[in-house]
Amino acid sequence: MRVILIAMACLGAAWAQSYVGPKPARPDLPYLRHATQLIALEVAEAREEKRKEGTAYVSAGAASPTRTPMAEPVFLFESKSIPAEKLTLYKLDVKASNREVFFFDNPKKKRDSARPLRLTVTRLAPGLSKLEANETLFPGEYALTPEGSNQVFLFQVF
Repeated sequence: MRVILIAMACLGAAWAQSYVGPKPARPDLPYLRHATQLIALEVAEAREEKRKEGTAYVSAGAASPTRTPMAEPVFLFESKSIPAEKLTLYKLDVKASNREVFFFDNPKKKRDSARPLRLTVTRLAPGLSKLEANETLFPGEYALTPEGSNQVFLFQVF
């Protein structure tokens, strides 16, 4: 009985600890974490373009000013209206000085459509989450986007 009480006390103390690192300046905007520095991701609205074989979501510009050398970046996200669990990560293709992600309509070509990359979401404090890429990101352009929205948060891995 005594062991259970000690274990519960330790668990309660661990649960009560709060996050003490840097915190995002604005809610609903992912920040790239570089040690103790936070860098806001580029915010844009992707325009939807219907094409012959599917739909492309296009963001202006060939490269994001937000850059990281980390192949498995870490983001901090303070949620106010966008749940952290609803963010998805996509690799973008650069075409004609734009960044785009393409989804095929044809069921036979669906396997060639853009697929979300794996993210791990960890709660650090109420409303504050850490998002980590769960796979190696190769050099290129990437976007975090809330499901069901054309809003994109852009960054570059170099």
